[in-house]
Amino acid sequence: MSHHVEYILHLADNAVVMGQRTAEWCGHGPIIEEDLALANMSLDLIGQARLLYQLAADLKADGSTEDTLAYFRNTEDFRNYALAELPNRSALVGYAKSDMDYGTTIARNFLYSALMTLVWERLQKSSNSQLAAIAAKSLKESRYHLRHSRDWLVRLGDGTEESHARVQAALDHLMPYTQEFWTTSPMEAEAEKTGLGILATDVQADWNTIVGAAIAEATLRMPSSQGYVTQGKNQLHTEHLSFLLAEMQVLPRAHPEGVW
Repeated sequence: MSHHVEYILHLADNAVVMGQRTAEWCGHGPIIEEDLALANMSLDLIGQARLLYQLAADLKADGSTEDTLAYFRNTEDFRNYALAELPNRSALVGYAKSDMDYGTTIARNFLYSALMTLVWERLQKSSNSQLAAIAAKSLKESRYHLRHSRDWLVRLGDGTEESHARVQAALDHLMPYTQEFWTTSPMEAEAEKTGLGILATDVQADWNTIVGAAIAEATLRMPSSQGYVTQGKNQLHTEHLSFLLAEMQVLPRAHPEGVW
């Protein structure tokens, strides 16, 4: 598989996994407006994934489709950031089964959308015209996702004692996973070399500015990002991704010849 295809699959896998995680709030949002907002953001992300998977399928030219790339690849084939696959439950309870924690979702959405807003902005100049067009469409959506998650981060951080503690715990838990953003893989290096993609390190300073300003406004403390550097984009995942994919892929795998 070419590095160009791998890079596009990396973008697609991030979008579909984030979309799947966000969709878990459908029917469970803290208020009806947020239930609808998160459902719509999930649809945005899945829509991005569809366009990217189809582009990857076109480049592969081996009979793949957006559906086969989403539903019939195994856990070890996915290239999404480990951050995207983590559960929505509170960092305060570790691996215990618990209700979903809205602060964890907001913190993750903020960290991811802050990155992707910068990435999509630059990918509008991709040497691949289709990827550039996808980036232009996705940028509008990502800007809304960033505005939504930033507003809630500030509201929760500068809210009650409990909301402040919850969102701080979520940031403390999630921030080390962002180290993966800044490690350059062979697929990213080749994509940047040919003009197809960019290196995430090119937007690191801007990301730090966006994240730092929001955390300060939310009266939160900037967490340490030190710790083990995850390698989801290099196909080394947490145990959570296999469970997520099992739920997402069960129907098409059970009925592979099924059509609507």
